[in-house]
Amino acid sequence: MTLEGELARLSRGWRGPALAALIAFLAGLPGLLAVPPLDRDESRFAQATAQMLESGDFTVIRYQEEPRFKKPVGIHWLQAASVSVFSSPEARQIWAYRIPSLLGAMLAAAACAWGASAFFGAPAGLLAGAMLGATFMLSTEALIAKTDATLCGVTTLALAALGRIYAEARGGPPAGRRAWLLFWIGVSVGTLVKGPVTPMVAALTIAALTLSERRAGWLKRLNWLWGVILLAAVCGPWAWAVTVATDGGFWSAALGGDLAPKLAGGQESHGAPPGYHALLSPLLMFPMTLLLPAAAVTAWRRRGEPGVRFALCWLIPTWLVFEALPTKLVHYTLPTYGAVAWLAAAALTAPIGKGARWTGAAMAGLFGVLLAGGALYLVKAYGDASDLPAALPAALFLAGAGLVGGYMLVRQAPPSAAMTALALGVAGHATLAAGLAPRLRPLWLSARVETVMAKAELLPEQGIADAPVTVAGYAEPSLVFALGTPTELAGPEDAAQAISEHRPAVVEQREEANFEKALAGYRARAHLVAAIKGLDYSDGKKMTLRVYEAAPGSPQTEAQDTGGQP
Repeated sequence: MTLEGELARLSRGWRGPALAALIAFLAGLPGLLAVPPLDRDESRFAQATAQMLESGDFTVIRYQEEPRFKKPVGIHWLQAASVSVFSSPEARQIWAYRIPSLLGAMLAAAACAWGASAFFGAPAGLLAGAMLGATFMLSTEALIAKTDATLCGVTTLALAALGRIYAEARGGPPAGRRAWLLFWIGVSVGTLVKGPVTPMVAALTIAALTLSERRAGWLKRLNWLWGVILLAAVCGPWAWAVTVATDGGFWSAALGGDLAPKLAGGQESHGAPPGYHALLSPLLMFPMTLLLPAAAVTAWRRRGEPGVRFALCWLIPTWLVFEALPTKLVHYTLPTYGAVAWLAAAALTAPIGKGARWTGAAMAGLFGVLLAGGALYLVKAYGDASDLPAALPAALFLAGAGLVGGYMLVRQAPPSAAMTALALGVAGHATLAAGLAPRLRPLWLSARVETVMAKAELLPEQGIADAPVTVAGYAEPSLVFALGTPTELAGPEDAAQAISEHRPAVVEQREEANFEKALAGYRARAHLVAAIKGLDYSDGKKMTLRVYEAAPGSPQTEAQDTGGQP
C-alpha cells in the first residue's frame, strides 16, 4: 500500500484525531514523568492547587498566605481533580499536576485534525494534528503544570468547531449537530482557564472572516443565545463567588495589577519589539519548520479557498495582537499554531515548488542543528561526560529531524519528509526532556534539597522533624512545593530561631555569616547535613544551599515576644 493509501486508512473517521492525540501524548509524556518541578510559574500553580486541596477553599487562589489574583481558577480545578484521582496533595508528585496540560495538548492535536479534515481531507487533517502535537512549543508546554497547553487545547477546539460550521456553509461536509456546542464549550472553558484569550481569538477570527467576505449568515449556526447561557453557567458561579470572597479585590488585582501592565509595557522584564514571535517561530514550531515556507506560499496562492481563508483569519489578527503587545513570552502565540498546521497540511495536498522545498529544507536543517547544539551545550554548561549518553541521542534525533526531513523534502517526497521529521522530532524532544534534562543536577536545587532532607528524615511530611522548615536566601516556589505550604521564607535570624526550636533550616551561603551570628545570640548549635551547589536559573545566580538541623545536645529555646530573642 502506498503512503497516501496508508494515511487515508489511518485517518478515516475518528482515527485521524485519535492518532494526532496519541502523537501529542508520546511527545509530552516522557518529560511529564521525568522533569522535576520547574520555577517559577509551574511550582506556583502547583502549590496554589495543593493549598486548595489542603484548605478546601476552591474559590480564592493563594500561594502560601499571598492571594494569587492573576488568572481565573480553571486550571487549578483541573489540576485538583487530577491530583485527587491519581495522587494526593501530601505526596507532592508534580506529574499529577501536569496531567491537564498533557490532556490539553492532546485535545489541541485532535481538534486540529478534526477541523482541518473538513477543508483538506482526512489524511491532511491527520498530518495537521500530528504536526501541531509534535511542535517543540506545545510538547514542552504539555509537561508543565500551568495554563498554556490547556488553553491551546480548548482554543483549538473552539476554532475547529467554528471552522467546521464555516466549511459546511461553503459546501463542505456536515458540521454535525453539536459543533456549536463544542465551540461554546471551548470558549467557556478557555475563559475560566485564562480569561479573555480564547474569546479574543474567536472574536478576531469571526471579525476577519466577516470583513473579508461581507457575509455573516453562517454565524447563526452558533446558537448565540444558548452559547452565552452556557458561558455564563460555566464562568458565572465562580466569578460571583470570588467577587464576594475578595470584596472585588480579585478583579482589581487581575485587571489592574496583571493585565494592564502587560498592555502598557514589558512586564517583569519580558518586553520585546514587534517581530519577536515571528523570529522565534521556526525554532518553537520545529519540526513543522520544514513546511513553513510551503505554508506561506499556500497561504498566498490559495487564499481564496475556504480552508486557507479561515486559517489566515485565525492566524493573522491574533498574531498581530501579540506582536503589538509590549509584554512578550514565547508561549503567547501558541493558540494560533493550529492555523499554521492547517496551512502546512494544505501545502501537502498539492505539489510544492522548488523554492519552498529548498527553503524549508534549509530552515529545518539549520534549526535542527541549533537544537542539537543546544543539547550538547547543556552538557557543557551544567553536566559532565557521564551525561553524553543522554545528550548524544537527543542531538542526533533533533539534527536528523531537520537534515533527513529536509533531504527528503528536496527529493520531492513531502508527506514522507513531514512524517520522518515528525517522528525524529518527537524522539529528540522526549530524549532531551526525559533523558538529559533531569541529569543536569546544578539546575535542580530544590529537588536535590528535598532528596537530602528526605534521607536525613527532615521533611515535614515524614512526621519526624519539627515543622516548618525555614529557608533563608532562597525563595523559589519549587522548594515551597517540595517542603510544604507552612515553609517559612525568611531571613538568617529566622533560620537561627528555627534551629533553636529544633526545626530544620536551609541557608544560602550569602546569608551564612548573619546566620552564624544569630545562632550565637540564641546560644544554639547547628549541624550541617549537606551543602548543595547549583544555579538558580530563574535569576541566573549561583547558589550554595546548606541544610541544617539542630546539633545533638543543643538546648531548645522558646521564642519571646521581643523580636524572637530568648
